[in-house]
Amino acid sequence: MTRIFVDADACPVKNEVLKVAERFDLEVYLVSNQWMRMAVGPKVHKQVVPEGADAADDWIAEHIEIGDVAITSDIPLASRCLEKGADAMGPSGKAFTKDNIGMALAMRELKSHLRETGEDRGFNASFTQRDRSDFLNAIDKTLVRLIRTSR
Repeated sequence: MTRIFVDADACPVKNEVLKVAERFDLEVYLVSNQWMRMAVGPKVHKQVVPEGADAADDWIAEHIEIGDVAITSDIPLASRCLEKGADAMGPSGKAFTKDNIGMALAMRELKSHLRETGEDRGFNASFTQRDRSDFLNAIDKTLVRLIRTSR
């Protein structure tokens, strides 16, 4: 059965995930370093992990399985999920795949280096309504595919 794991601390689409999960009748795990005030239901699990740089990532990577979906903007976590046979996507709806994760990791390292050397200040564009819409379309397509193939 497909489940959704959300790297929830800084995820801008938590509410959208909950709505989609309810529509598909799926379990959701909101994994964070701190308690979040969010709507709950019988299939929504809030998992608070200890403080630490990768505690939420480690919890998700340990529990995710083939047929599950991770929602994260953390590229190394997306890579770990793909290695376990799960799907991974960013909050803007961009799917991480075995074909593009290597380039995503390399770009992450390059951007990190540019920030360290002062060449890049690390400003990110604001999260837009278009990003939200793209995410909803992408997660819908992903869940339909996963549910069809699991039957």
